[in-house]
Amino acid sequence: MGKLTSWFKRRPTNLSDSGQGGTNEKLTTSTSGAGEAVTEQMKILPSRMKANQATRGKPLYRRIWFWAGLGVGGGIIAFIYGISLIDRTLPDQAELNAVVREQTLTIKAADGTILQQQGETAREQLKLEQIPDNLKKAFIASEDRRFKQHNGFDPQGIARAGLNNLRSQGVVEGASTITQQLARILFLKQEQTIWRKLKEVRLAQKMENELTKDQILERYLNLVYLGGGAYGVADASRVYFSKTPDQLSLAEMATIAGLAPAPSLYAPDKNPEAAKRRRDLVLQRMQEDKIITPAQRQAAVQEPLILKTSLPKRLEIESPYFTSYIQKELPKYVSPNVLKSEGLVVETTLNPTWQKVAEEAVAKTLRNQGNWENFKQGSMVAIDPRNGEIKAMVGGKDFGKNQFNRVTQAQRQPGSTFKGFVYATAIASGKSPYDSYEDAPFVVDGYEPKNYSEKFHGSMNMRDALTRSINIIAVKVLIDVGFTPTIKLAHDMGIKSELKPTYSLALGSNEVNLLELTSAYGSFATQGLHTEPHGITRILNRQGKVIWSANFKPQRALDADSAAIMTWMLRNVVEEGTGAAAQLGNRPVAGKTGTSDEARDLWFIGYIPQMVTGVWLGNDDNHPTDGSSGSAAYTWHEFMEKAAEEMPVEKFPKRPKLEGRKGTIKAQPMKPKQVLNRSISDDEDSEGESAKNSEESGSSKRRRRRSYSQEEQQSSDYTPRQRRRDRTEESSSSNSSSESSTSRRRSRRVESDSSSPPQRSRRSSSPANSSGSSGSSGSSDSSSQPSWRDKLRPSN
Repeated sequence: MGKLTSWFKRRPTNLSDSGQGGTNEKLTTSTSGAGEAVTEQMKILPSRMKANQATRGKPLYRRIWFWAGLGVGGGIIAFIYGISLIDRTLPDQAELNAVVREQTLTIKAADGTILQQQGETAREQLKLEQIPDNLKKAFIASEDRRFKQHNGFDPQGIARAGLNNLRSQGVVEGASTITQQLARILFLKQEQTIWRKLKEVRLAQKMENELTKDQILERYLNLVYLGGGAYGVADASRVYFSKTPDQLSLAEMATIAGLAPAPSLYAPDKNPEAAKRRRDLVLQRMQEDKIITPAQRQAAVQEPLILKTSLPKRLEIESPYFTSYIQKELPKYVSPNVLKSEGLVVETTLNPTWQKVAEEAVAKTLRNQGNWENFKQGSMVAIDPRNGEIKAMVGGKDFGKNQFNRVTQAQRQPGSTFKGFVYATAIASGKSPYDSYEDAPFVVDGYEPKNYSEKFHGSMNMRDALTRSINIIAVKVLIDVGFTPTIKLAHDMGIKSELKPTYSLALGSNEVNLLELTSAYGSFATQGLHTEPHGITRILNRQGKVIWSANFKPQRALDADSAAIMTWMLRNVVEEGTGAAAQLGNRPVAGKTGTSDEARDLWFIGYIPQMVTGVWLGNDDNHPTDGSSGSAAYTWHEFMEKAAEEMPVEKFPKRPKLEGRKGTIKAQPMKPKQVLNRSISDDEDSEGESAKNSEESGSSKRRRRRSYSQEEQQSSDYTPRQRRRDRTEESSSSNSSSESSTSRRRSRRVESDSSSPPQRSRRSSSPANSSGSSGSSGSSDSSSQPSWRDKLRPSN
């Protein structure tokens, strides 16, 4: 070992010194380099060890990889949180099926036809198959060329639109997909913010998962705003070209499709040159997408832009009195928040065919009898008494000039029509329709009722008194049954207005409206059952979900036997009494006329088993008319004759046996403080002389004013239908005696119905006898004299 060690010590550090040539020099150099490298590494190692020790000592937040990972992870978390935050502000999944915009209202008739629309909506909602294929593809080519490929959001489309807009130095192509546009239309506002855009993208993705492409396209084409008040392609076709979508030419389709990005800019009626350029661009894209051929495109480009503008259909209102009534009824069934924010579809009970017939009937009466008899307004309502559904409603002459609904808003004195409730109470208390009362001068607690003719007929049973609308007997019946039972029955049958306990209640001095009065008479038609009158069957939200449906149950108001007896009595009013003008051939009709003081209100409420209809005629300012309730009965006939054409003839229930009947209502007879009865003989001289003088030399002016209520002899060539229409409320003798009455007596009248039934052609009758048998009085005029109908017939 010592020798080896000494050898190493003697070994030269550089091999070149050993004299061995180039190889030894290389070896020496290599060995020397290795040593130096080892030495260098030994020098570096301690420094690295120190560096590692220093790194191990640094806090984690100072390390680069930590921040890189933290940034990536934080971005992912922020993205997820942002998505969840957006999702929380979006509609529920169930709402994504919405088919109408917010704050819209559509009112439909019973057959589905649209009566009225409010808000940003289209009158016609087309199915996708009803829209021409080229029109659909024109919108896709113009608005979203990758509609079939993307999932609601199209980055590729955004890049392409941005490049095209940059090249054109203007906006020539939109970046939003059709799904995004639909999401904005249905759920978002139009503010230009990044937050709205993010919500729009997220909504579009959700809608793509919930709906098919066809469903999305159908909704879009029905909802997109295209200028000129037009929402959807059906509206736009009408607004710009007065056509339906299937009638549009290729050029017209491209014009409409080109409106979507900026309707105000490209509207052909406001900026035709811009509209043409936009149309040609849509056609070019359709050719590029191989939807049309170059030849088709060239022909469409050369087609002149010819407009034929119309107003949007949504601005048209059918049956405005009825639809305004429906809008006032809505708050009863849905909350204010729903009304304000949700688009609603309201399905109603209205029969459009019957509604038109009702409007024509009222218009005809106002045009003819109204001009002659000095009344300017009329109203009518028809109700199915079995379920309370309103089938027709005419609230006045002209909704455009006056929106006051005389069916639901006008409170008027019902006159003798209220007698129906007085007699119904008496019948339900156990009285017989053959119970008799004395028609004679009568004063009770200072109140003196008067008959219209100022004449008296002696003993008369209740049936005949109702038929001939005798006022004095109606008051006596009311005294026998009492105020409370009568008022309660009227309310149970459907009268909602306040009824005051006064003697004049029997003669209709308390004001009611036509809807409640008609509905109440419907209770007679349904054997005593009353169903709340209503015009709405269902209310649907934007998703088509039913949020309210009608469920009105009939309530017993009057026992069935009493209702049947009353119908039997009211049938006699039409067959033999003041309502003769309402007869419908072989179809049974029951009803009651009514006329308030000085003929200010003319009424007829009549019914068949399937329908009850009420008519009012008069003036809004309560000015007296020169007419009679026969005009109202005639108007009723004009409507019901056509409305009932397709209805089977149904019979009323038979009159039940009268013997042994027990009352279902307890009468509460009144005890007046003072009653003054005078015999007919006390007044018959003055009354008879007055009547005689009036019959012989009555005022020609009064005859002209009351000629409608005169029953005139029919000429030989009149048909049975014409004879039926010419039967009227009052005889000429009634009119004459009425004219001769003093102003004191006139002021006391509350009821102006005839005190005797109309005279029948080919039929004579005698005054009522002491037993109260029904009958007619008076004689017919000469057949050579023209009837009131002939006088109204326009000259050629």
